[in-house]
Parts: sequence; C-alpha cells; structure tokens
Amino acid sequence: MSSVPAIHIALTFDDNFWAPAYATMRSVCLFTKRKQDLVFHLCHRTLSPGHHTDLAAIADEFPVHLRWYDLDQSEMFRDVARRMPENRRLSNIVYARLMLDQLLGSEVERVLYLDCDMLVRDDIAALFDIDLRGKAIAAVRDTMGAFIAGGRDLKNNRDIFDAADYYFNAGMVLIDIAKWREADVIGRMEEAHRTGVMQRIYYDQDLLNLVFKDNWLKLDWRWNTIDARHAHEGLDPAILHYTGERKPWGIFSTMLQTVAFARLYRHVMTNELFYRFARHRWRRWWMKRLRLG
Repeated sequence: MSSVPAIHIALTFDDNFWAPAYATMRSVCLFTKRKQDLVFHLCHRTLSPGHHTDLAAIADEFPVHLRWYDLDQSEMFRDVARRMPENRRLSNIVYARLMLDQLLGSEVERVLYLDCDMLVRDDIAALFDIDLRGKAIAAVRDTMGAFIAGGRDLKNNRDIFDAADYYFNAGMVLIDIAKWREADVIGRMEEAHRTGVMQRIYYDQDLLNLVFKDNWLKLDWRWNTIDARHAHEGLDPAILHYTGERKPWGIFSTMLQTVAFARLYRHVMTNELFYRFARHRWRRWWMKRLRLG
C-alpha cells in the first residue's frame, strides 16, 4: 500500500447481492487514479464460496485490498438482526452499517459507506478527502426525505421528525469513526427499540437521521443521485443510486435505457457476471413461486 492514507470503503450485502456489490466496487476502481489506496471492507452474510471467489477477483484486476467480515459469525449482528424490525425488502443486513465502528479495525479513522445498488463514475478520492468541518458524517439530502419520515399526508411521526429538518439518504455516508463511536449509534438504537420508536420508523436510515440530526455535512446531489433515471445522464452525476423499482441489472432496463447509464453498468459488472446474475434472479423468482404453490 502507498504512503498516502488509505481510502476505506465499506459495503454490506448478502449472497443475493454479490454481483451488484462487485459492480459497485469495480466502478470505484475504474474511475479513480488512486486504485492502490483502496481498501474494501466487505461485510457479508450467507455468501457462497463461488460468489466469494467472484468478489475476490477484483484484486486480480486492480491493486486493491479486501477485508472480509462474515456477519453470520458476528454475535452482535445476529442479535441485532433478530430483535430489530424486519426489513422485508432489503433484509436485516441494513443494520450492519450501524456497527461499522465496532466491526472495522482500530486503524480505520474514516470510512465511506456505499450501498450496493450504486454506480460510481467520478474519482472517489475527491469524496473521501472532503473536509467534514467538524461534523460526524457527510451525506446527501434525500429528495423524498419528508415522505419517508412522515408517510401519507406527511402526518406520521410528527413527534419524532420535523419535516422542516433536512433528511439525508444513508446509501452513501462518509463517516468520522471517532465521532460515530461517540454518538453511540447502537446504544441509541437499543433505546429507540425500548421506547417503541424503532417499531415506528424507517429502519436504520430514520435512526441515523435521528442520531445525527444537525451533525451532518450536506453534500452536493452529484455524490448520491437518488432514483437515477436516464435524464440524469446529462447532469454528470458522480454516484448513481438506483433506488427505484427498475434496476440497471434488469435485462429490460438495459435494453430500454430506463435508468441512468444502464449500458455502462452492465459492462462495469461485466457481461459474464451480468447474465449469470440474471439467471440467479430468475431461479430465485421461480423458487419463491414454487414455495407459494
């Protein structure tokens, strides 16, 4: 590793998201000059040996470092995932990012968390090196934040959230580990669970907005372009975040260009992995329906 400080990046995913995790990592590598400084912290669960091999191959193409964290072996994660409200769409892997300060090594002072439904197309070093100006984290305002927190007619949870407060999307968060640790995120989660707040809010993202209220740096929208559509291509986004129903790994999304940079995404994932992931998703789709039958 070079004498320049490492760029620490954390991803959390389960076995059904191994290919998008690979695409996110590869996009980071492709669009930075500081490839040799990249350290990927891969927090995973239910990862099959074959998919582990696919992910590890990133180090054959680029001079990056990989650190693996098997969440299935983490008593802390298993306990949290078992007790906290279940995220049926994303699974309780979402809670893993709350404990990054406890999972990562003590030498990590700053880490960039990225969701695995992202495509990076600008130099990640420019984001990682941003001056946090004394804040614990940096993030991008969520364009749907008021609705996420307030729900229909923006009436829900008014005793918890104020729609006038800026609300960030937690898919990309630049973290000062020491300040994150001082905030006692897991302790705040446990308190919210005891008081019934966790049962009412939008999982970890709402919790992080409560914990870091007025203690986060608002970044330009380019660094987390939410619900990335085809029209965003002309605006030169730095990170595409595919939060909508259509994903860039969908065959028809790629053919019809319904999401931003769909064709680029396919080749970042690589054609071989893209079509293998498509077959994997079809198998899962049929298995779910056969079980229902």
